Amino acid sequence: MTLARDPSVRVRFAPSPTGYLHIGGARTALYNYLYAKATGGTFVLRIEDTDLERSNAEYEKLQIDDLRWLGISHDEGPDRPNPKYGPYRQSERTEIYQRYARDLVSKGLAYYDFCTEEELEAMKEKAAAEGRDPVYEGRWKEPSSQAEAQERISRGEKAAIRFRAPKKSYTLDDRVKGRVVYPENMVGDFVIVRSNGLPVYNFCCVVDDHLMEITHVIRGEDHLNNTVRQLMIYEALGARLPEFAHVSLLIGHDRQKLSKRHGATSVNLYRNEHYLPEAMCNYLCLLGWSHPSERDIFEKQDIVDVFSLDRFSASAAMYDLEKLKWVNSEHIKNMPTPDLITLVEREPETGFFQRQTPEWKHACIELLKKYVQFTTDFPRLVNELILNEHPEKSEALQEILSWESTPKIFDFISGAVASVSTEFVSEVELNGWTEHVKKTLGIKGKPLFQGVRAALTGHDHGPDLKFLIPLTPVSVLKNRIQHLTK
Repeated sequence: MTLARDPSVRVRFAPSPTGYLHIGGARTALYNYLYAKATGGTFVLRIEDTDLERSNAEYEKLQIDDLRWLGISHDEGPDRPNPKYGPYRQSERTEIYQRYARDLVSKGLAYYDFCTEEELEAMKEKAAAEGRDPVYEGRWKEPSSQAEAQERISRGEKAAIRFRAPKKSYTLDDRVKGRVVYPENMVGDFVIVRSNGLPVYNFCCVVDDHLMEITHVIRGEDHLNNTVRQLMIYEALGARLPEFAHVSLLIGHDRQKLSKRHGATSVNLYRNEHYLPEAMCNYLCLLGWSHPSERDIFEKQDIVDVFSLDRFSASAAMYDLEKLKWVNSEHIKNMPTPDLITLVEREPETGFFQRQTPEWKHACIELLKKYVQFTTDFPRLVNELILNEHPEKSEALQEILSWESTPKIFDFISGAVASVSTEFVSEVELNGWTEHVKKTLGIKGKPLFQGVRAALTGHDHGPDLKFLIPLTPVSVLKNRIQHLTK
């Protein structure tokens, strides 16, 4: 079912520039991008860089570059600002957050907190000793303390701003998880602005989503616990609540949250390992979402018309590297041959390939693409199957060489190859050799086909000879036969 076009839809991807783009983050970006495309809405890129110690402008650049490699382009962001909604880096919005926080203080919905680290630690220890969750119990939450707090602030003293958590339960109707109930007293009063003036994530997130008019928040399930605090802040600001869709966690084979122990977790590493961007998007999309036609292989543009928030699974998604490799191989098979030729020629050690005719390259790619998982496999297979003059004499090959009929085939094939004056054997010549072995030498069935294959390739199995041998230089065939008959 195609989603109705709704240009008012605004979604966002908000990474922190503290490292390379994570696989989970890429999936979140992809889902937001697809939903924006499906509805005709706007995809916003917002940089959550309030962690000044860990944030790095270089990581921001690398993350955006990886998104572009995946074909995920944003409509608004630091480099594509809309004056109505920017700036798009949280580090450039500090005054906005402080203004909203002060307004909450003025309404009694938040308060200045001058508690020291020692006092806060003592509260935690007391709660732990009494077997309960730690909640703020400092005197600054009392209305009677606010006059003193304002006086100290007016003298230039620094204080955190703490949100006054309402004493009630909250309910979230999530598009993936269904109804989520947050009981009363789940969280105590929490900090929204630190004493150094820097805001915290939950506060920034709500203020930004409110001011940027975000209509749908599509993000990972690990944010679900944060949401109760955000619901409180939305309510305090009198802001419209967006629709939430918390997509399932990514887990490894041990059923634990995906981490480096399960292998590469950054998009950049997969990019360097020569995965195709369309294959990455295809696989990431399937980690928590299913195609209405149960298809496993598709292009991004093919699913825009069928993408919706109703196809998400609430269950954790298993990250399977072998499945990803298979998806990559399927995209290679489906890629137009001219595009594959271009990719293969970019790989190292493809000098022989590059020197051949367009017809040879086309035939080579068509033959080998069913055997590869990565474009880097093409040069390897060319060297192994086409250019290898000294194939290893495996046990299977040794058995074929021991057959009574095989030396006769080798004698004939050796002479036939030696008489070829062109650079490559034609399919017609190859068919003639096979017919000669069959009719003149009287060798048929398995001894015929296995013997001819052994003489020409040095292997007991492999690609169809009528496609492989016309790609193999005659000089290689001569040296290969000489090696095999030693």
